[in-house]
Amino acid sequence: MHSPETPKTPSGKASKGTVKVIASHDRLQLRFRYGGERHYLSVGLPDTPTGRMVAQQRASQIQLDILSGNFDTTLAKYKTAPAEPVKIKLTAPSIPELWEKFCEVKEPVVAPGTWRNGYCVNTSHLGRCPHKQLKDAQKIFDWAMTHLNPDPAKRFIQALSSCCRWAKRNDLIDQNPFEGLSGDIKIPKTSDDRTDIDPFSRAERQAIISGFENNQYYAYYTPLVRFLFCTGCRPSEAAGLQWKHITTDDIIFDQAVVDSVRGRVLKDGLKTQLKRKFPINKQLRQLLTAHRPSQAKRSDLVFPSSEGQFMNFHNFRNRGWSAVLEELGIRYRKPYQARHTFITHCLEEGISVSQVAKWVGNSPEIIMKHYAGTLARFQVPEI
Repeated sequence: MHSPETPKTPSGKASKGTVKVIASHDRLQLRFRYGGERHYLSVGLPDTPTGRMVAQQRASQIQLDILSGNFDTTLAKYKTAPAEPVKIKLTAPSIPELWEKFCEVKEPVVAPGTWRNGYCVNTSHLGRCPHKQLKDAQKIFDWAMTHLNPDPAKRFIQALSSCCRWAKRNDLIDQNPFEGLSGDIKIPKTSDDRTDIDPFSRAERQAIISGFENNQYYAYYTPLVRFLFCTGCRPSEAAGLQWKHITTDDIIFDQAVVDSVRGRVLKDGLKTQLKRKFPINKQLRQLLTAHRPSQAKRSDLVFPSSEGQFMNFHNFRNRGWSAVLEELGIRYRKPYQARHTFITHCLEEGISVSQVAKWVGNSPEIIMKHYAGTLARFQVPEI
């Protein structure tokens, strides 16, 4: 780049007070003579159009001071101190801010039930917790331990740890203050209808089916109760079954009804697999043939509620199921035990663990682990 024209004397030499803008190693300098000496003054800017404009302004100031006799021989007046770097104190985001961003990422990819029973529940916990900053992690832990039961407290701390782990990966925070905290929360062993194996006997099973058949209020649910005992499917899978899933020889389980923030919705896929096929035997074929309405469409639910909507198993369990068992004098167990009853009776009939696991959508290892007590009751055969 070329410096601006500077005034010349008739002899061709720069006139008194002329200040030239020059470039040296791509940095701008001012060159001029004063008091018989040549001076070089760094502008501190690169050789760019903007830099040239600033340098020329400073050159004009020096030139004017020389001509008017106000030149600063120390040059301090013409030196611009480098700007001090602006120190920005970064404020750590609050936990609710991080949690909101985390939930925005997770909502589109998690199952509706997980969103409702996990993320929404933990959002509620966080809203009630008075501590909101990362530095308050221990206070949040203490609050959870004193205001929540052990299981939801552990899930809450685990959720916050997952959130902060995500935030750290995305350079939103420097460290995860919740890392490892959930390990300090011990969960007492409680009854879980998914793993607490307490099956009905064959006599109890038949009595329950007959009890629904003969009940003036709940006879409507008899086909559903039979189906649960005959297939060992999960209640959510029965609720999501449509007639298009029933073929001549098989039932295709590939969706389930789950609770979401928008109510009960149909979700593709099952709890432990994408789909599974269950063979229809004579007993099951008779049940489905008798139960199917003559005008049923392929998209119709096989087991709708009495209002034609998705089955609400919470209401079914607390009303119909509970009432029938109480009337029969049978010790109360949840409808999920129909699944355990089917599995247990299959094993008692000598059907292989791998085959039973395939029918109900579990691994053989899970069947062995949870039904070991049932298998232990088998007598060793005499060889």
